[in-house]
Amino acid sequence: MSIVDESPGYMQVLSDGSVKRFAPETATASTESSNGYKSRDVVIDSSKPTTARIFLPDVSESVAGQLPVLVYFHGGGFCIGSTTWLGYHHFLGDLSAVSKSIVLSVDYRLAPENKLPIAYDDCYSSLEWLSNNASSEPWLEKADLLRVFLSGDSAGGNIVHQVAVKVIKDKFSRVRIKGLIPIHPYFGSEKRTELEMAEESAGHVQSNDMFWRLSLPVGENRDYLGCNFEKTELSGSEWDQFPRVLVFVAGLDFLKERGVMYADFLHKKGVQKVSLIEAEGESHVYHVFHPKSEAATLLQKQMSDFMHSF
Repeated sequence: MSIVDESPGYMQVLSDGSVKRFAPETATASTESSNGYKSRDVVIDSSKPTTARIFLPDVSESVAGQLPVLVYFHGGGFCIGSTTWLGYHHFLGDLSAVSKSIVLSVDYRLAPENKLPIAYDDCYSSLEWLSNNASSEPWLEKADLLRVFLSGDSAGGNIVHQVAVKVIKDKFSRVRIKGLIPIHPYFGSEKRTELEMAEESAGHVQSNDMFWRLSLPVGENRDYLGCNFEKTELSGSEWDQFPRVLVFVAGLDFLKERGVMYADFLHKKGVQKVSLIEAEGESHVYHVFHPKSEAATLLQKQMSDFMHSF
């Protein structure tokens, strides 16, 4: 059996179409409070299947009021990644504790077995699950469905945009999306950016191309609307409904240009509140690889400040 495509250390696609994924260390959920939060896994849709991990912060029973909800989509080029990865577990658990928010971290179906737009549909369905279970799921009894935020890193940042667009198009009103927090968003196009051209010889761009090739619908290229945000189809009145956005980019990430271009694109479309923060000297999804670092702690604070600025 020969290897057709490979991301060393993470996945191999074999000539028979099968996929081998080499996941890093994982963490199990625990309903026992530790470090200011507890966690448990839930089933979003058993027929797909899709699951999620809920992080619930320690909040005194005497604390009045509801808690904001952050729905998080992991990265991995649509082909790898999981909310169970140790880095995601620690970062999102600590974020829940710092921001005093309920975090719903979604495990969507992966490509190439499940090509786009399946990941978008799975993540959209997590909002339907949230609205349908808020009154019956004990861990959601303090969830404020009028203060829901969408966040995710890399491919998850891409998903944030696509889910927000679908919410607007479908006039989905059972939850209110107050803000978007894409982290190092993974977008692309047939035309290279300057940083992408500069990095081509290093192999990183080829790896990105591989993930796009594996995840894009058959017959589509990198100008597919799920890859190239400039293909987003919303009317003027629909753009007026677009939530506030806080885009994070990393200084050493060759995808930084894509994040800056995304923020500029939203500005040009008339989105009222768009901000961008760069983590200088940091690499792509550093918070996943180093969730206890000073930079990750700062990112959590910045996300929390944004969520509580409404």
